[in-house]
Amino acid sequence: MNVVKQPPVICLMGPTASGKTALAMALSDALPCDIISVDSALIYRDMNIGTAKPSANELSKYPHRLINLRDAAQSYSAADFCHDALAEIASIRANNRIPLLVGGTMMYFKSLIEGISPLPAANSEIRKQIETEAAEQGWEAMHAQLAQVDSVSAQRIHPNDPQRLIRALEVFRLTGNTLTQLTQIKGDKLDGDILQFAITPKERSTLHERIELRYQQMIEQGFENEVIALKKRNDLHENLPSIRCVGYRQMWQYLNDEYDHKEMIFKGVCATRQLAKRQLTWLRSWPELQWLTTDDEMNLSKVLAAVGKCD
Repeated sequence: MNVVKQPPVICLMGPTASGKTALAMALSDALPCDIISVDSALIYRDMNIGTAKPSANELSKYPHRLINLRDAAQSYSAADFCHDALAEIASIRANNRIPLLVGGTMMYFKSLIEGISPLPAANSEIRKQIETEAAEQGWEAMHAQLAQVDSVSAQRIHPNDPQRLIRALEVFRLTGNTLTQLTQIKGDKLDGDILQFAITPKERSTLHERIELRYQQMIEQGFENEVIALKKRNDLHENLPSIRCVGYRQMWQYLNDEYDHKEMIFKGVCATRQLAKRQLTWLRSWPELQWLTTDDEMNLSKVLAAVGKCD
C-alpha cells in the first residue's frame, strides 16, 4: 500500500524587522501555501501597530492563522501554541497545501519541532492568588518560595521576572510537580519534512537601522493612541504578558510619566534591539538551519529549490 507523502512544512524564522513578512508573501505568491504566525505578540487583539501586525489589506490577500486569538488580559503559552499550530498544520496538509510558519518567537518554534512538555493551561484564579501574595510580600519572597520547591527553576528565573515566576509557581500549585520535572517530558511534535530558514541582514548595523526606522513608523502611525486605549481599561497592568511586549511596556511607562517622549523612543528601540539579539543568539545554535540574507533577490529561489527537493 502506497503512503501518500505529506507536504513539507516551511519554517521562516529571524529577528524582528529582518524581512520575514515580505518573503512570506512572496512565497505565498509562488507556492500553494498557507501562513501560520509564530509570534507571541500577534496573538493579541487590538494590539496592531506596536506588534507590526500585517495590515488589513495584507491580511486580506495573505491570511495569517494564529493571530488575534486572545484579548490583552489573557495568557497564551507555548503549549497553547503547539496545540493550535499542530491542528492548523494538519488542516493545511489535508488540503494538500504547504504550511508556512513565519515569526520570531523562537520558543514556539523549538516547542513545535522538538515536542513540548505536558504543562497545565494557565489558571486565572491561581495567578491572581500569586499576584496578591507578591503585592503583599514582594517578588523576592515569591522567588524564595519557588526556590524551596524547585531550586533548578529558581536558579534560572530572575526575581525581577514576574511572568516566569508566576508560571513556575502556578505549575507547582496546579499539579504538585515542578516545572523542572514536567519539562523533562516531551509530548507531540511536528512530523514529516521540515525546512528551516532564518533571514537576517548581513550587517548588525543594518538590522539596528531597520529597527529604529520601524519604531519611528509605529509612532507616526498612532502607537501612542493604541496604548492609551489599552490603558483606559481597568483590567490591564504592566506585568501582563501583553503589556510586557517590546515597545508596549516602554510606551506604558511613558504614559505613566516615568520619562519623556524622547527617552521612550530610545528605550523602545533599545528593547527591540535586545530582543533581536536574543533571537539571533537562539538561531546561531539552531540545528539544520539554512541562512538567508535580507534583501537578497535569491531568497525566494533558494526556498523554492529546497521545497522542490522534497517532492
